[in-house]
Amino acid sequence: MDDIQRNPTNVELFDIAQSNSEHSRHWFFTGKIVIDGQPVNRTLMQIVKSTLQANPNNSVIGFKDNSSAIKGFLVNQLRPIQPGLTCPLDMSARDLDILFTAETHNFPCAVAPYPGAETGAGGRIRDTHATGRGSFVVASTAGYCVGNLNVEGSYAPWEDPTFTYPANLASPLQILIDASNGASDYGNKFGEPLIQGYTRTFGMRLPSGERREWLKPIMFSGGIGQIDHNHIVKGEPEIGMLVVKIGGPAYRIGMGGGAASSMVSGQNDAELDFNAVQRGDAEMAQKLYRVVRACVEMGEKNPIISIHDQGAGGNCNVVKEIIYPKVLQLISGQL
Repeated sequence: MDDIQRNPTNVELFDIAQSNSEHSRHWFFTGKIVIDGQPVNRTLMQIVKSTLQANPNNSVIGFKDNSSAIKGFLVNQLRPIQPGLTCPLDMSARDLDILFTAETHNFPCAVAPYPGAETGAGGRIRDTHATGRGSFVVASTAGYCVGNLNVEGSYAPWEDPTFTYPANLASPLQILIDASNGASDYGNKFGEPLIQGYTRTFGMRLPSGERREWLKPIMFSGGIGQIDHNHIVKGEPEIGMLVVKIGGPAYRIGMGGGAASSMVSGQNDAELDFNAVQRGDAEMAQKLYRVVRACVEMGEKNPIISIHDQGAGGNCNVVKEIIYPKVLQLISGQL
């Protein structure tokens, strides 16, 4: 307010709410910790990063991009002679690093399991190929942690029939079925094989009387990829560069997802929770990936300087990510 010399507009406040959410800024992991009145000298994020700092070993990307990567190998790879066109393929030696990324899509899968898992897998796929100056998608893994299944007609001695479940969330059984279907369906449509995974169900009353259960589920999506070693470092934004958006059109769905997923369950209206869940479009995702792949296959002529995927918060997040730490002046109607 001191800089702009006026009160912010509703649009500007909404923009800040998306960028400033726990989902986007990790306030908990980067916040100061006080235990029994004594401040801890390091944040949780600093503690996590300290292992890489102490022993980077063969890591080439860590804690600074949409994926991590370790040193790979010099391999022979088939690439098109003219990337982006129908043309012959040529075998050439490439220095490819091994890439891995993972994320969870817990809140969306609790509210709407099928589209929540679809976009969990889809968003992670975009993280995979939005690493460095662009990279290759290879395969994926998925994991699910839910509460007691309470399957009708079956008996499990550890399940307590007196347990109640939030009315605004899907049941553990529905989450396990629909989330698994959603993630697999998106991968099938995109063309990314799901090669491994895990499943956990748990709910129990402890001797102290405390109930422990995955009421809010865990939907884990991980992806393996490859990246040209020459493309692992994103370039800095410069005056005159173009900010280009490719992909499908924006709709009034998935609104406020970053902020909604950062709330304590029950603080938001159930209808707003459902509206905050994105919807998957794997066909468009594959078209988008082909553009990125064609650019990457140009090698030294790759036109991508820096790349980020648009996830929670939309333009409120991704535009800031792509130009950080510089300032961007957008001409109205050109984004």
